[in-house]
Amino acid sequence: MNILITNDDGWGAPGIMALVEAMKPIGKVYVLAPDSARSGFSNAVTATTHVTLRRVEQADKSIEVYVTSGTPSDCVKLAINVLFRGDEKAIDLLVSGVNHGSNAAINSIYSGTIGACLVAAEHRIPAIGFSIYDNSHEADLQYFRPYLGQLTRHLLDEGIRPGICYNINAPTGQIKGIRWTRQCKSHWEKEMKETLLENGERGYLLSGYMVNDEPEATDTDEWALSHGYISIQPCSPDMTYYAAL
Repeated sequence: MNILITNDDGWGAPGIMALVEAMKPIGKVYVLAPDSARSGFSNAVTATTHVTLRRVEQADKSIEVYVTSGTPSDCVKLAINVLFRGDEKAIDLLVSGVNHGSNAAINSIYSGTIGACLVAAEHRIPAIGFSIYDNSHEADLQYFRPYLGQLTRHLLDEGIRPGICYNINAPTGQIKGIRWTRQCKSHWEKEMKETLLENGERGYLLSGYMVNDEPEATDTDEWALSHGYISIQPCSPDMTYYAAL
């Protein structure tokens, strides 16, 4: 099995290193990741300039690592159209993360981690995105780490339906169990913080906080995370709201 790993925190982030180690027992690992952080890039692709692609030699010769100046979505497109053309190197599974920060609730639409998974799903490649509810670069992955391989194997054994992917989020600290969930209805407030720049202009920095619009619901990803459970949410590139048809 050929496993492609990407992320939106950039090659070298602790989360992607954890994912590499978790995937090595499952298949042949290839990494294609941004050369620096691309958090919040969602499905963004580089459309008006060239992107670069280079191989990074590793002491561990069992993996191949490539970095690009592009986005997480660019990574998947580069993998499909450049690095892994032909049946011999077909991508059997895309795994994205481990993202430093929650991609639950409304955060999933902004996420470069999940954006990469949706591009894979578009091309009918099985895909799983992993995130932990901790924005710190030094996020403690010790409790989540054993689940990375276990959940991947379970989803593969069950069969990942073509055209869908999975958004998996873990709480910080000890984990009580696993819940299948839906995306929590939520929104961000007070998102832009105003600052006076040195040149006298007003600048704005992304800030604010997320509001849970259904705090009493017990079947959402936010409920699972806030109660110590891993959340698994199936996702799809199909954005149709069928109830309105």
